[in-house]
Amino acid sequence: MKRAFSSDLALCRRLAGLALLCFLPGWARAAELQVPALVEAGQAFSIPLGGSGQATFYLLGPDHVVKRTVNLGSDLEIVSSDVRSAGRYQVILCDTSCTSATFEVRAAQPAHLSFFLHPSRVPVSTPDSIDASAFVFDQYFNLVLTPAAVDFRVTPASGAGFSQRASTRQGVTWMRMNSTPHEGPVRVTAVLGNVDEARVVQQVAGEACRLSMKAVVSGNRVTLETDPVRDCSGNALPDGTVVSFTKLDNAGKSTVDTPIKKGIARMDFSLHGRAQISVACGVVLGNEVALNGKL
Repeated sequence: MKRAFSSDLALCRRLAGLALLCFLPGWARAAELQVPALVEAGQAFSIPLGGSGQATFYLLGPDHVVKRTVNLGSDLEIVSSDVRSAGRYQVILCDTSCTSATFEVRAAQPAHLSFFLHPSRVPVSTPDSIDASAFVFDQYFNLVLTPAAVDFRVTPASGAGFSQRASTRQGVTWMRMNSTPHEGPVRVTAVLGNVDEARVVQQVAGEACRLSMKAVVSGNRVTLETDPVRDCSGNALPDGTVVSFTKLDNAGKSTVDTPIKKGIARMDFSLHGRAQISVACGVVLGNEVALNGKL
């Protein structure tokens, strides 16, 4: 492995020297190489070679180097596998002298999409909360820099879907959208011709809305129970969401946090004279009840 690395390093140094010498004013040059200025990735082409005999040919690409002996007076074939990576290439031909030329390889037609959707979970009815980004690549995974139209198709768990078209700039396009009013999975698909990639964002209930509780007194104790806790779009808040009950009576002030179970929250308090009890969930305040051993 060490010997192979040394050999590759020596070749690279030699090629670098050849490339420099080809541009020195006093260096004798062979006939100019006729190469196309622009080539599509993976497209084979030929370079006509004048003269006779043999010469050494080098192709310096963005990710590899090719060296082979060629016959002058015939066409030099550049195979598709040698020009699959987009970027700038240099060809060098050496017999008794050296000559060189450069050309560009650009990405081929779009063939792949890389699609990102953020975040994975989002509250319902939240403005500009979902970001979708799509990167366009050709069959060799070169970024396609020419503009291409990508359709973002949104399919919510309930309700009508919709789509939005965006054009790529330098190989990428994006869309920002509001989350829909209903909880559940929302499927977003990026489509470019016959190519598509899909991702899913899970929409969850938002903040509690119109929080309400009722109280049942038994002796010196009270049982508090909320109505089903929902957001403003009617989605039930998930079990485990914390609801806070606060009581103020002759014993002082006490607050107890309890999780929602099966859509509602329950709590028992002991009473010490007149009491004022309130309920809250996050930043949302519910109703208050005043007690004196009975409702």
